[in-house]
Amino acid sequence: MPDTPLHYQTIAEVGARLQARELSPVELTQAILERIEALDGGLKSYATVMTDSAMASARAAEQEIAAGNYRGGLHGIPIAVKDLCFTTGVATMGGAQVLRDFVPDFDGTVVQKLNAAGAVILGKLNLTEGAMAGYNPEFDIPVNPWGADRWSGASSSGSGVATAAGLCYGSLGSDTGGSIRFPSAACGTVGIKPTWGRVSRYGVLALAESLDHIGPMTRSATDAGVMLQAIAGHDPNDPTSLTAPVPNMLGGMSQGVRGVRIGVDERYIGDEVDSELAAAVLEGARLLESMGARLMPVRMPDTEPLSRAWGVLRSAEAAAAHRDTFPSRADEYGPWFRGWLELGSRHSATDYAIASYTRLSFNGTLSEIFDSIDVLVCPSMTTPPERVTPEALYGPMEEEEWTWGRFTIPADFSGAPTISLPAGLNSEGLPLSIQFVGRRLTEPMLVQVGHAYEEATQHRLQPAL
Repeated sequence: MPDTPLHYQTIAEVGARLQARELSPVELTQAILERIEALDGGLKSYATVMTDSAMASARAAEQEIAAGNYRGGLHGIPIAVKDLCFTTGVATMGGAQVLRDFVPDFDGTVVQKLNAAGAVILGKLNLTEGAMAGYNPEFDIPVNPWGADRWSGASSSGSGVATAAGLCYGSLGSDTGGSIRFPSAACGTVGIKPTWGRVSRYGVLALAESLDHIGPMTRSATDAGVMLQAIAGHDPNDPTSLTAPVPNMLGGMSQGVRGVRIGVDERYIGDEVDSELAAAVLEGARLLESMGARLMPVRMPDTEPLSRAWGVLRSAEAAAAHRDTFPSRADEYGPWFRGWLELGSRHSATDYAIASYTRLSFNGTLSEIFDSIDVLVCPSMTTPPERVTPEALYGPMEEEEWTWGRFTIPADFSGAPTISLPAGLNSEGLPLSIQFVGRRLTEPMLVQVGHAYEEATQHRLQPAL
């Protein structure tokens, strides 16, 4: 897209220019660092900008590409990672005051893999405390580039803001209840939550070990596939990582959607969902049908008990993850996350067992639904990004049913892969999002469907920054 500003081009677009030596990794990295310097004082997406190491990586990439040693689609591309990912010699704070002084002496596996792919890591991105829903008062709240008073999307908010605003070409997020998909939806970007275990969690701060996923956030389905290709695969250091071979994530992109069976539950999509958002999702499904996909009626089960069970599991597992510092250093936690850990500490073994069975039972029902479909279509969240205030985001936590996770929690419970994509803007000029959920280990199909949807709609959103 020749008229697209450099900072809003895709990984695929700038990558082709880097490989052809029409563009220098050093010039590209310097341009994005200058953009960060100019804009991020207001957007607050970065916790740490790694200027010196980024420029060193860019110079190394430039030399390698000049010598004919092109490593692939991420070589020389400026990206950033959520500040849960361990980085040697650079603070990994997880949005938590209790971890302000934590400096890892090794890179997490996902960071190692990005470095091996030749990516240029610009820095570490802000997030909610502990990757939950509220922020520690000692840390900044990332600002949605579509509206300063609008939600930027829970824990991977810094990743969503930086990617949407052209402060990196892609980023890593994590998703335990929706935190790749929420910021992607709220900020108008693409996010893939992979199959649980497809990407190693070694060297990534945990929120809830049985639910945490690591995945890419980008500006196109192709770019998400490129990033996922680089970070996926078994890791001996993470016994929960899957041994399944990593396929070509872009292998089906030219195949379109003819014959793909798309599950549609109009009640699930529309009940208690913003009307413009529901209409955009159904319009997207019908568009794919016009391109040869088959729309299959399905009936999703009630997700209300699932949300309650998720709250028990996620808070109890968070209390376990923070047992070394909570409650012994409780006063260093912000009011929101402190309340969450207190909640998790109160759950009994019986509570956890009941929630676990709810999860297993739902997963069985979802598996039956997927016997007759290839992907399920639904929104990424129930509304466009809503108005928020710093006071609410800093806490204290209010106990509630997690109804906003009705479209995200199911795939966290089942570990199924998903892709969220921009579905245009609503009447207020705010991003809308569509989500496709796949079967286990079908990320290439999700990239294929996502790419076909993008090509047909041209919903590439660029905030005016």
